[in-house]
Amino acid sequence: MKDFKSFSDENGADGKFENDKGVNLIKSVAASMQGKSGADIMKAIIAEAERGKRDGTLTNDDLDNFYALTAPSLDGFRRQKLKSIIARLKRI
Repeated sequence: MKDFKSFSDENGADGKFENDKGVNLIKSVAASMQGKSGADIMKAIIAEAERGKRDGTLTNDDLDNFYALTAPSLDGFRRQKLKSIIARLKRI
């Protein structure tokens, strides 16, 4: 992988991530966070995840996948915060 686009093209072409709920959650949140603060972004992620858990479209495995996708890009404090939020969402 030379860059994200080549990774995306290589893995998207075979549909590997196309129907992944964690990836779709990230896409949805990314579209809604343009120009927003970090706090607003976190609120959007939590609201979307809570909605998905309540309507049955987001599972605990999906939350684990979301964490695995996003955690490497976060610093230690934010990673711990996300981990606690994921744990809270799993209890819904």
